[in-house]
Amino acid sequence: MTDLSLSTTSNDVLTDPATAITSAQHRLALVVIVLTNFLLSFGFRLWQSLFNNFAVQELGVRADQIGLVQSIREIPGLLGFSVGLLALLLTEMRIAGLSVVLMGVGIAMTGGVSSLPGLIASTLVMSIGFHFFLSSNSSAVLLLFGEDDAPRTLGRLSSLSAVTALAGAGVVFLALDALGFRTLFYATGALVAVGGLALLPWGRQPTRPVRTRRRTPVRRRYWLYYTLEFLMGSRRHIFTTFAIFLLVREYRVTAQTITVLFVINNLIGTFLYQQFGKIIARFGERRMLTLNFALLIFVFLGYAYIPLLPVLYVLFVADQVLFGFRIALSSYFQKIAIRPEEITPNISLGQTINHIAAVIIPVVGGVVWETIGSRYTFLVGVGIAILSLTLVQWMHTEA
Repeated sequence: MTDLSLSTTSNDVLTDPATAITSAQHRLALVVIVLTNFLLSFGFRLWQSLFNNFAVQELGVRADQIGLVQSIREIPGLLGFSVGLLALLLTEMRIAGLSVVLMGVGIAMTGGVSSLPGLIASTLVMSIGFHFFLSSNSSAVLLLFGEDDAPRTLGRLSSLSAVTALAGAGVVFLALDALGFRTLFYATGALVAVGGLALLPWGRQPTRPVRTRRRTPVRRRYWLYYTLEFLMGSRRHIFTTFAIFLLVREYRVTAQTITVLFVINNLIGTFLYQQFGKIIARFGERRMLTLNFALLIFVFLGYAYIPLLPVLYVLFVADQVLFGFRIALSSYFQKIAIRPEEITPNISLGQTINHIAAVIIPVVGGVVWETIGSRYTFLVGVGIAILSLTLVQWMHTEA
């Protein structure tokens, strides 16, 4: 196969045989990973539960404007490759810890927003932390665990995130009326930022990698991974931008009700996300992603054509649960990677590709919504799911 290279540099990670990972180091690294995932999940889920209601009720944001905000929110994802650059100076775990701190700052900034530009600025800061965490956290897990354990570990972390998100949802449900949107944003952002700072001294990665400056290896072998990352980014924002906005804008669903839906999502996710890792390890990535996209077609058709609120609630939960299959794409790449040192730069590149679509879809979807109706935004999602379902059939993990 012909290999291509990006003009940006990244890092290869080579483990020094003289520095074996002790069980104590491994346990400490795992504890720090768990706690940073806790903070990220708590902060992000609370922000996500409040954001659309805050934007609509206090700022009067329209569909095209929310699309613009969400599009700008995804711009940091285009810089995912720079995690590979940062890894020349810092370990993946240290990058993840700093990312949690930055996300907390962005959440706190949201509490002071009074205009669309302010909403864009605070969302951008939050998003930089969030997206840099995604790449660095996934890479840290893939480097610490073997091919059989990595999907299970990612599944357990997803399950843990679901559990901890319940705490954030409970705060919204119990405290929103008493404290209001802004106080909750201030308090949550401070908690996440301070917690991230406290964990930084403990974020020592047990491997002692030898860093060499090389170009990110973009191979024809990885074309399907790159393509599916692009489609995953497109599919994701049909849900994260427009499914929630549909409930808030068209059906006047309250923040408490949105929070209850996330609680249900997370209760189901507590069990299913961990099972997803085991199921993927047993049945393989192709079969599980096939099931995922086949079901997703019906979910988006429901958004487009079923105006019954109880049915939309069910579809909302189903959509979120299906997103748990996302870990299959990371474990697929781990299996097809030619060398372990190609994992970190290509996972980061995958995030960049994912967010190219994520920058485009919110703007396009918002314009479609405002010009010809919300139904057609979700029909775009149907097309994305059908294309993804077709491409997944090309997945093979043989060396």
